[in-house]
Amino acid sequence: MRTGLSCYLLGSILALSPVPITQADELPVIANSSATISLEQEFQLGRTWARLLRGSVPEYGDPLTVNYIDSLLWQIAANSQLQDHRLELIVLDSPVLNAFAVPGGVVGINAGLLLGAKDEEELASVIAHELAHLSQRHYAQQLEESRRNTPLMLAGILASILVATADAQAGMAGITSSMAAGQQAGINFTRRNEQEADRIGMLNLVSSGFDPYAMPRMFSRIQRSSRFLGQKPPEFLLTHPVTESRIADAENRASQLSKPAFKPQRYDFQLIQKRIEVHYASDIKQLIKTYQESADSNPLSRYGLALALIQNREYKQAKSALEGLPDYLQQHLYIRLSYAEQELAAGEPGNAGQRLELLNQIYPDSYPVQQLYAKALRANNQFKKSARVLTDLSQQYPANSYIWYELAETQGLAGNTLGVHEARIEYFLLIGATDKALRQIDFAMREKDLTNSDIARLEERKREAEAIRDQIKNSL
Repeated sequence: MRTGLSCYLLGSILALSPVPITQADELPVIANSSATISLEQEFQLGRTWARLLRGSVPEYGDPLTVNYIDSLLWQIAANSQLQDHRLELIVLDSPVLNAFAVPGGVVGINAGLLLGAKDEEELASVIAHELAHLSQRHYAQQLEESRRNTPLMLAGILASILVATADAQAGMAGITSSMAAGQQAGINFTRRNEQEADRIGMLNLVSSGFDPYAMPRMFSRIQRSSRFLGQKPPEFLLTHPVTESRIADAENRASQLSKPAFKPQRYDFQLIQKRIEVHYASDIKQLIKTYQESADSNPLSRYGLALALIQNREYKQAKSALEGLPDYLQQHLYIRLSYAEQELAAGEPGNAGQRLELLNQIYPDSYPVQQLYAKALRANNQFKKSARVLTDLSQQYPANSYIWYELAETQGLAGNTLGVHEARIEYFLLIGATDKALRQIDFAMREKDLTNSDIARLEERKREAEAIRDQIKNSL
């Protein structure tokens, strides 16, 4: 997947030089860029772009992973200088090490980024860096600098993003040609913005309770990883050039900041990392052998072994591996959910449903618990109850396309035809398929026994869908 490389150019290459700062611990006063683009305009642009992205590349649907990254994102966002906290996380199903941010609070993380980081602090350093790009409104600043040329350049880059999804070389050629007139200025702005994002991101990293040295460690890891890829360096390295001087500068800044107090080991990152390792394994049997060699001495390898065995349909062995985990991990939510995943995969939806019903009582607001609970209910033929759980989730996470897709399927099993249409409408709008959404609205309007409220709701959705269609057309 090559989309991430072009994605970040929208927010990072179209950027103006930062406001000068005289002291390391002072945060900048952001220049007023509202003359060209307001925060609300940035928000609308970002949501339009997010629809295009979802419709072009696969998302990573694992609810545990998405929930973990989302929680970490909000932990850091709480200590950032963001003026608009309407953030939207998109986790892409790609093993490539990459992350990006675009106007309007859209943050993209490739699942592969968690394979490239050693620990949670290094992952957090990348997220803090991306949020700093957003808080400093680098994109809006560049629009202020280039009022006439940037809209044309933006249109070319947006189109090239989609091309790059299928053909990286063609996409990059489009981006290059779109930026030809101001290429050197764009590079200069990128360097300056990277320095500012490093500095502010590190301050926010520390405010969030993480080690400032995590950022230079992650930079060094990214730089070293390019040697082992054979063909090209990580996309993050291409969009965020990491030089020896940049690493040294980050280490110097870190030395001026205090390390946080000792934090107890939560194991969240390591467990999620194993899930991703198994997901991208090219040879699952070989991975099982690798995990078996260290499972007795390394609980994390044992957890990876359980997941790999589930994927290889060795369900009894997988359960034994989970049961062999130490007591301090047995009560971890991810482990308890993994038991349910094993039971669902093994064709034991009754056991999984009982386990998840209990977990849902203990963790009523947990996205992964409710997502798996809905799955277990559906496997137990409790379609209406499953649909109710997913409907509640869709209200809590309206931009989660995975939920709407599952809800449409479940409503169909529950015999709720109007519910199928309405869930499909939301799903198609989230992936930018406005014509399909409008077609679903027409289908829904033909249903019998529609109430006046149903008709009014569908008519309003049609107007919104037409507006979204126009926004997408005007962006390309």
